[in-house]
Amino acid sequence: MTFASRQALLLILFRTSRSIAAGMIMLAFPYLVLRVLHYGPVKLGLIYSVAAIATAVLGLLFGFLADTWGRKRTLVIVGILLPVSSALVYLSQHLAVLFLAGILGGYSATGSLMGGGVGGAAQPIQSAIIADLSTLENRTKYFSVLTFLSGIFAALGALLAKFFSMDAIFLVATLIALAGLVFLWPLKTSNVRGELRRLDSKFTIGKFTITGTLNGFTQGLIVPFLIPFFVIVFHIPRSRMAVDAFWSGGLAAVAILAAPWLERRMGFLRSMVFTRGIGAALLVLLPFIHYLALALAIYILTPALRIMALPVQQTALTEMVGQTETGRALGINQVARLASSAGAIALTGTLFEASEIAVPFMLYAGFMAANLLLYVYFFRTNPIDDRARV
Repeated sequence: MTFASRQALLLILFRTSRSIAAGMIMLAFPYLVLRVLHYGPVKLGLIYSVAAIATAVLGLLFGFLADTWGRKRTLVIVGILLPVSSALVYLSQHLAVLFLAGILGGYSATGSLMGGGVGGAAQPIQSAIIADLSTLENRTKYFSVLTFLSGIFAALGALLAKFFSMDAIFLVATLIALAGLVFLWPLKTSNVRGELRRLDSKFTIGKFTITGTLNGFTQGLIVPFLIPFFVIVFHIPRSRMAVDAFWSGGLAAVAILAAPWLERRMGFLRSMVFTRGIGAALLVLLPFIHYLALALAIYILTPALRIMALPVQQTALTEMVGQTETGRALGINQVARLASSAGAIALTGTLFEASEIAVPFMLYAGFMAANLLLYVYFFRTNPIDDRARV
């Protein structure tokens, strides 16, 4: 096993432990807020919004620290926050504590679990480490495998939540996330240091930031409320939803393995437009479908379409910016995505409270179409797509 493979394996073990914990939290948290504590969609949306803003700020801060202070030391600090957050929920379910837990744990739920939807502040650093360990030729494969395993274990975590009481879920999630920290001890990362005041790739970062802003807004409109949608509209119990969340996450995880093929056949730009365009077309239909089996089929399928091209996008971003700027580029992209999602989450929470269930789905489709047009405008010519075979 090569040095890069050994370090990637340690990172994978760390991330998969977090994914199990995150899957449990993702499934249990909305049920805790809506069904156990009866706080309602608005308060759930506010928790997600505040958590999204906090994750954005922390992701940016840790992205800068990763470039200037060191990848490993920064990742250790970030890794501690998730188990602390779930421990807080286990110890107290006061509304203020839930807000604090959401902030520390990144319960923004604005992306799939594979994309950092829970504990997302760690995502830029992990991606920067993968970029350091890989080359352009194998980077998408590395991202795909890491994201695949993360998704599989997140799906297992969601299924695992079925077998525990509400309080026990957060205790078990705490212990699993803590156990993952041991894999960071032998991890060796790049010693490359960037200059804090210098950012040569600012124009490229700016393009990804604009598209990331719109992407975050669309995700904030829908993704945190997919499980609440089925709770409110179809009254699905937690035990049934855990199984459906498992299949949804599992399919998305398997689909991510198609990313290297997508990159070769379509390239970065067409991969983004094709997968996310189809996903948006399906999601806009969801609130108008009153047949549960068909609605669940869309729920299970759309995360796969939304996440499938993510490794291709990560490869494109890390290749278009300098090595010493990767952490900052990923952090800036994340802060744009999560900050914009915060307002969208609050908007959807208000609309759900007013029983305007269909409006967020229609807004999602419109803003996603605008976002994909921007991708075409910004990246219609780029060096990454020169490698695509058509």
